[in-house]
Amino acid sequence: MVQIMSEQKHILPLAERLRPKTLSDVMGQEHLTAPNAVLYQAVQNKKIPSIIFWGPPGVGKTTLARILSKESDLQFFSLSAIDAGVKEIRAVIETAGKLGKALLFIDEIHRFNKSQQDSLLAAVEKGIITLIGATTENPSFEVNNALLSRCQVYILKELEQKDLVNLLHHAITHDEILKTKHIEIQEHDALIYFSGGDARKLLNLLEIIVDVQNTDSIIITNELVKNVLQNKQALYDKNGEMHYDIISAFIKSMRGSDPNAALFYLARMILAGEDPKFIARRMLILASEDIGNANPTALIMANTCFDAVSKIGYPECDLILSQTVIYLASSPKSNASYTAIATAKKLAKEYEQSAVPLHLRNAPTKLMKSLNYGTDYKYAHEYEGNFAEQEFLPSEISGTQIYNPGLNARENELRNYLKKCWKEKYNY
Repeated sequence: MVQIMSEQKHILPLAERLRPKTLSDVMGQEHLTAPNAVLYQAVQNKKIPSIIFWGPPGVGKTTLARILSKESDLQFFSLSAIDAGVKEIRAVIETAGKLGKALLFIDEIHRFNKSQQDSLLAAVEKGIITLIGATTENPSFEVNNALLSRCQVYILKELEQKDLVNLLHHAITHDEILKTKHIEIQEHDALIYFSGGDARKLLNLLEIIVDVQNTDSIIITNELVKNVLQNKQALYDKNGEMHYDIISAFIKSMRGSDPNAALFYLARMILAGEDPKFIARRMLILASEDIGNANPTALIMANTCFDAVSKIGYPECDLILSQTVIYLASSPKSNASYTAIATAKKLAKEYEQSAVPLHLRNAPTKLMKSLNYGTDYKYAHEYEGNFAEQEFLPSEISGTQIYNPGLNARENELRNYLKKCWKEKYNY
């Protein structure tokens, strides 16, 4: 029995078996991989720059790094920012120095702190390593300027539905194991929905469906997918696979003023190992988008939360996240700031050529003064109540009310003040 087991061949997961080997095999990133696109040219010239790939999960960041390593004949090293530190980085750099040059891929590079990122600088600068970092977060915020300036940032797009459908059919017709079965995909909506646009997850889900059916003839429908996944939740939801659904429920629970539900979804994300900065960043957005001036302190709380979890991390930051979630969920809500800037942007685009009123223009030269720039401007602080009625909008949209205060105690105060100032001009 032991002898038989030792001879069993290890079978790679479907997503790994189908990992593209060349740029032409990669789906959905034609802006980078098509002939004459930037990565295609880099491969042709065998000049691979250091790169930060920014994009959602499962769109090909790791795959592209492996292809670039192979096509440039560079030894491939891979580290995860979750469990690697300066010691591991230095070990790779030392080995790369002995080889002459190597490619180092760092997954989730946004999780590296400044000292970890700084440890890469000299090796990248000297060309000892070609660095390829992968991040789901905006590198402008998460990668320090010194490292960012030495890298090209390429954005990977979410896969379109046609790409995901093509991937499914490619899997059942090209994978050596799946093509031994008769698999018909009659409906693909549920598979695509539960994958969240993540190609790797999509293939994992397909493999689960096929394995559970355990037959040589399988017809995949939306109903079948839902039934299987309800019974196999742990398989596809391990470590936060329902990422997008959970964060959506989390935000909507706070927007809906339910701290109980918000805490439940917070706990789900914490147990799944979600990046606390990701959670805090979403709360920071909500504090302005959904609370705004109904409780201006919410933005201060959320910003302080983001700073604190960035410094502390798990497990202690759980308490900070919990406190802030309760505060935001329990705050009065207003989306007046959100709708106001949306209206303002629409008007600004429509009237982008409109002239600034003369009395508001800057007049640094004699010529500008002679043209009445700044003339008749009323300095508010010289008038009673620090307010002087005058026109601030371009003539084409004079009297247009962009901001409508929400119906809550704090914004009612703003409404009353603005009403007192503007009387009949705006409908406060």
